[in-house]
Amino acid sequence: MSAQTIASLLLFLAGLFAGLAAAYGLWRNRTARKILSADAPSADEGRAALPQIANILPVPALVVDAKGLILYANAAASAAFGNLLPGSLLYLKFRAPEMRLAIETALAKHENTAFEMAERVPVEHWFRVDVCHLPTDTPDEKNLALFFRDQSESHKLDRMRSDFVANASHELRTPLASMTGFIETLKGPARDDAAARDRFLDIMQQQAGRMARLIDDLLSLSRLEMRPVVALDQNVDLQSITDHVLDAMRPLCVELGVAIERNFGAGPFVVPGVRDELIQVIENLVENACKYGQHGKKVVVSLSRNGGEIRMSFRDFGPGIAADHIPRLTERFYRVDAGSSRAQKGTGLGLAIVKHILTRHHARLSIQSELGAGSEFAVNFLAPDAAQHSSQ
Repeated sequence: MSAQTIASLLLFLAGLFAGLAAAYGLWRNRTARKILSADAPSADEGRAALPQIANILPVPALVVDAKGLILYANAAASAAFGNLLPGSLLYLKFRAPEMRLAIETALAKHENTAFEMAERVPVEHWFRVDVCHLPTDTPDEKNLALFFRDQSESHKLDRMRSDFVANASHELRTPLASMTGFIETLKGPARDDAAARDRFLDIMQQQAGRMARLIDDLLSLSRLEMRPVVALDQNVDLQSITDHVLDAMRPLCVELGVAIERNFGAGPFVVPGVRDELIQVIENLVENACKYGQHGKKVVVSLSRNGGEIRMSFRDFGPGIAADHIPRLTERFYRVDAGSSRAQKGTGLGLAIVKHILTRHHARLSIQSELGAGSEFAVNFLAPDAAQHSSQ
């Protein structure tokens, strides 16, 4: 066979294969189009799937018409607001003037809008509600979708922040006003009165100390809140740091006439934590017990083990605390008796700091008190072996 014949044969085979490939590609494309058109959902099927899609939304969602009649409520809306029957009037369920105003505005201006509302029954909840237009089959039909986003936590934080600023400002303003008054007196009527000058300077020094303590506590609380999580990579011996604190606070106990009794059981009392922060906890609790249980003349500091927990308690024999005050003792600036607290040089932040530190250490604070019989503040830590076992 000649070379020319072989070349002609190869050209024929190449053309044949190219034609077969083109035919196969055309067949495959037509088949794919048929499959896609067969599997594609119709408009009716798409509408039927919408309730299933809406029900998996994590936020409450409603569909209403222009008259405010409920057309649809997803599962999250029913869970949040109770049974919302189709055909019922939206404004009978939500008696919020801002809702009606927002819906009327959205319909009149043909644009989406949003508003905030509060639901106060059974508990207070704040919502941001987005009102969005939905496409409809006819121009005259106007339906709206309402999406509710819970803003309760942010409202609570805003309220706490504003209360905190107001309380801090008040606590600082009082000693500042006192110091300003004494300075004006010393510059005027008491300019040449040596006895008055010495007395006023002592008071001014006390007020300056009060402001310094308040600022120190504010900074401590701010640092704790800015770093809510810390690595508990130190092993802290509670008995050692408790002995250290009690020895350091002996002059205060002598000044107040309070005897400290140590009741330490069989150790070891080692917990994972931050040494300086746990020292601050013990200092605050010992100081509170001595100052507010002063007339009981004795404070008992105890350490014990109970199963997988280490318990540290501070027991005083003072006047005690009424039961309705106990749940609020760890709130910032909360005082059972504001006059007594200021007289004892308290800032109203000590127990709030204690609570924050113990939360970081996965420990819990419990308070027991009875009027006329004193109070006990107890801290329960997980022992290292129990903590390791629970994390596995």
